[in-house]
Amino acid sequence: MIKQRHCPGTSKWNKIEHRLFSHITLNWRGRPLTSHEVVVKTIAATRTRAGLRVEAALDTGDYPTGVAIGKERFTALPLQRHATHGTWNYTLLPQPATTTDVAAVGESDGPAGRRQAMLTRLADPRLTGLTGTELDRLSNALALAQAARTQQRYTEQRGGRARRATGRLRGGKPLFDDADRLLLTLVYQRQVCSMNVLADLLEVTGTCIGDLVKQTRDVLEDHGHNPGVASVRFATARDLLTFLDHGIRPARTAIIEALSDPALTGMSRDELNDLTERLAPRQAAHAERLTHQRRGGPRRPGARGGVFPQKISNSERVLLTVLYLRKLCTLDVLADALGDVSRSAVAGVVRETRPLLERDGCLPYPVGCQNSAPGR
Repeated sequence: MIKQRHCPGTSKWNKIEHRLFSHITLNWRGRPLTSHEVVVKTIAATRTRAGLRVEAALDTGDYPTGVAIGKERFTALPLQRHATHGTWNYTLLPQPATTTDVAAVGESDGPAGRRQAMLTRLADPRLTGLTGTELDRLSNALALAQAARTQQRYTEQRGGRARRATGRLRGGKPLFDDADRLLLTLVYQRQVCSMNVLADLLEVTGTCIGDLVKQTRDVLEDHGHNPGVASVRFATARDLLTFLDHGIRPARTAIIEALSDPALTGMSRDELNDLTERLAPRQAAHAERLTHQRRGGPRRPGARGGVFPQKISNSERVLLTVLYLRKLCTLDVLADALGDVSRSAVAGVVRETRPLLERDGCLPYPVGCQNSAPGR
């Protein structure tokens, strides 16, 4: 039985802070910590008159950053939350092994194995827009550029060239290789799902997904590859897995397809898709301009700008604006049709997208007016 005793900001109550770390700090003050060996020996040499003795050893294990526990696995933990601040104070109860538990323990690589299996499923052509051969070809074409960007990023983080450190090095393997980074970036840029959904599927943090998307997106842009927009979009990991397993499309996709009917938009589906593709670069530029205004200045170095999820995709923004400008329904009706967005969100979409349609020369006329079909 394990109890968490210290809520955030109360590490001063931790006895290890008082009885161990303070003496280690006193013991190595003024001594250059030039290698792992020096650090370990200095810690192990810590002694006090009260009888403190310290044993220290170098842990050469690999502990990659960005790993997280999936929501379903965390929810399944037998936690008994306390009446006072149950978020911080809880008891983790012992749980007898079941058939499911034994199967999970028997996995070859644990979370790493599940992560690799999920990456294989995410390579579905319906999500990436590419066949397996095309995806491999694109990955090979970008390999050198990705490696160069990685070395450049490491140099910037170090502030100079790499220096050979003494002592035994771990040489840890990153969570995702370059091919995996490309796959996840394609899935995200095609607006299949948010980075939070990807993080939940792969048992990593949202920050981890955001960083790799930002880094790989630049390489894709330099290569000139346009990933396009997927025909399906998923709000939860469960919806995406259901689609991969059974081909069941989310309800919102069916709603968008119904709203894209030529009788409502005044144009064919191909014309609507062409319009969406033409406006995509302008939408991205407009979003960046608004973000710049909210920041009050340029983006800081290392920021992950442009990788945060939108509740309404670019293609949906164009469709909603066309329907509203044709006076087919009100903002409230459009918000109710989508189900998970507010009226103010739809109003903001129309306000931002209408000028783009005007500049493109495709501002639709209300139903019943002459020249009701949008034209260039």
